[in-house]
Amino acid sequence: MAMNEAAMRRRARTMRAVNVPMRAVLGLPFPTPLSANLMLISYTGRKSGKAYRQPVSYARDGETLLTPGGGRWTLNLVGGRPVRIRLRGRDLPASAELVTDAAEVERLLGVITRENPRAARFIPIPRRPDGRLEPDALDAALRHGFSIVRWHVGPAE
Repeated sequence: MAMNEAAMRRRARTMRAVNVPMRAVLGLPFPTPLSANLMLISYTGRKSGKAYRQPVSYARDGETLLTPGGGRWTLNLVGGRPVRIRLRGRDLPASAELVTDAAEVERLLGVITRENPRAARFIPIPRRPDGRLEPDALDAALRHGFSIVRWHVGPAE
């Protein structure tokens, strides 16, 4: 079931409030229980030039990290723009790849929900009884900017 606009606005306000202490905890120079599934990304706004620090969930997929990417913030990652992540207390350079192919998004959402089951609550795409994503809902989400961010992490600096 899709969230109505009022519920989406409430969730956005709640997340903005929760992100304030999350930034502090995820910014600590050592791993915390929260950093097992959350990391802090730092990037510059493509239009504003403003520096942002945003907590995001992640799941490991081999040598890369995956984040569900719904929202306008992912537009700041296009074109290989530099990003820094704070992962388990360490600052690392990273590059972001936005995955928008429906079959690959479905596969990667499976990885994310297997590795980080709590992330499933924040993925607004319903599933069919067989467990697969509802194709029309997935296509609509992709048309409206949903993607998976595949993070390629560089060595620690």
